[in-house]
Amino acid sequence: MRRGDFRKILDTGYSMRDSVIEPQAPRIGYRYNTRERRAFALYEVLLGVAIFAVGVLALGRSVENCLNASTLNSEEEAVRQILANRMAEVQAAPGFPDRAKELKIDSGHGVVTLIQKSAPANLVEPNNTQLDGIDLVTLTAQWERRGSRQSKKLNFYVYRPR
Repeated sequence: MRRGDFRKILDTGYSMRDSVIEPQAPRIGYRYNTRERRAFALYEVLLGVAIFAVGVLALGRSVENCLNASTLNSEEEAVRQILANRMAEVQAAPGFPDRAKELKIDSGHGVVTLIQKSAPANLVEPNNTQLDGIDLVTLTAQWERRGSRQSKKLNFYVYRPR
């Protein structure tokens, strides 16, 4: 046996035991054909990159949906605030509310049209007694969101003794 033969024996998968060459199980992680191993690793990498790309796209879509939901929420919050403010004004004002009134208010998200209507409630007690001085006020807020008409309605009663 010459110098370097021992390395050749290990590389071929055989061992020397008492000068007899016996087959040996391949070592773990040992590369027999480096070209096939690299091609398999390339497929693994491509599969991993594809999975990562799908994940990034899904994450981008979910962030976009969260931003849209946040914008819609702030828009509706502004409309609710406009309705609450107008309701407080009507309740605090002396005298009966206006029968019909229309206001245009800039909410920061666009123009909101606020329509106020009031009418006598005509409420009756169980013993058929008519309740006077109670008006039913209806506030309707209308605005546009991406070309479609949106509205929110609020009904409440106002009591003014006659």
